[in-house]
Amino acid sequence: MTTGAREPPCDGSVDVVVAEQWFSNVEIEREVRPLARFNDRLSAFARVIRFDKRGVGLSDPVPATALPTLEEWMDDLRAVLDDIGSEKAAIVTAMAGGFLACVFAATYPDRVRALVLIDGFARLTRTDDYLWGLTQDEARDIIEAFESAWGTGMMLDLFDPDDADDVALRESWGRYERHSVSPGTAASMVDMINATDIRGILPAIRVPTLVVARADSPIEPAHGRYLAERIPGATYVQVPGHGSLLWSGDQDALLREIEHFVTGSRPAPRHDRVLATVLFTDIVGSTDRAAEIGDARWRELLAEHDQLIRRALDRFEGREVKTTGDGFLATFDGPARAIRCAQAIHEYLRAIGVDVRAGLHTGEIDLIDGDVGGIAVHLGARVMAEADAGETVVSSTMKDLVVGSGIAFVDRGEHHLKGVPGSWRLFTVSGSV
Repeated sequence: MTTGAREPPCDGSVDVVVAEQWFSNVEIEREVRPLARFNDRLSAFARVIRFDKRGVGLSDPVPATALPTLEEWMDDLRAVLDDIGSEKAAIVTAMAGGFLACVFAATYPDRVRALVLIDGFARLTRTDDYLWGLTQDEARDIIEAFESAWGTGMMLDLFDPDDADDVALRESWGRYERHSVSPGTAASMVDMINATDIRGILPAIRVPTLVVARADSPIEPAHGRYLAERIPGATYVQVPGHGSLLWSGDQDALLREIEHFVTGSRPAPRHDRVLATVLFTDIVGSTDRAAEIGDARWRELLAEHDQLIRRALDRFEGREVKTTGDGFLATFDGPARAIRCAQAIHEYLRAIGVDVRAGLHTGEIDLIDGDVGGIAVHLGARVMAEADAGETVVSSTMKDLVVGSGIAFVDRGEHHLKGVPGSWRLFTVSGSV
């Protein structure tokens, strides 16, 4: 169960979802003075929507070994919006909450009026091509801090140094931490955040986006500049401040930026491009098999094949785009569901003696009169071509988006895909999912 709360709006003309962080408790948050004030100030010009994602706060808990995925949290947000009748909302978020907000905005642009990312990041840890992230030692130290001090207000020490000595605030924030998740779950979630990378989907965000960075934040402004440079048309603003929590520092300056951006008039963007996961399947050795069993039996086998794939698509919320003779093209709004669907297809078809290869990629697709197009579709087909019989092969973009899902992969190394610039690291899905 996912629980939500709504602040009373001034006139109900604008909905704003506050997805403050990866944890929350909509009941306890009113005890945190600066957070309550922030939401109250937002409610002066908008209907403020707050909710507890699955696994946190008042929603049903989950074990630390089975954390929700980004995809499942997207489902939670969509369910809350549907339940309260919000067709389109602005999303305001901070730090790791940006993972959910960015993927949701790219996947469901028609549901997002605007996106506000405060001290956000595309990934938190450092790589050779992302030098301002945390080192492995720094990331490990943070996880240890969460394990040992969660529930004491420890996030003030890490992300709001100006308020760390406020005894009353530390007490209320510590209570907020304790009533959001357990220490073990908090540490596991931070570990999941350290492994998440959404750089590959940033160009697919086509909604008005405001990126706000605080000049002296523990989250370096370079993270924000990276987001703004890669999200089409994004606006980048740097404000004074030392904290990274949503409500830290000069709230008035931050809220003025948010109100101006969310309520200002601008032409409605076209949403004929969305983020999606593309699945291609293909029967291995279809020509030889047809010759072996004859045309009549081959047509029967194809009909069974089509029926079983459609059963899998229905089970995992896939959308059939078209058949390709001896294969399918389908799209999904969640990468983990797409992978599980591909694995189910293998299982279903083995029962009738048919082997397929499956390829998956997540990227921006063009919606064209019931069909789909774009480089992501081309990439999905090329990824499938690298799969052997009974295999599901995915791009590195997909692997980065399903952290925490429990899906295991085997690294297939770098590949040059026909007709696609550059090299692509591919992975084979390992075992059942």
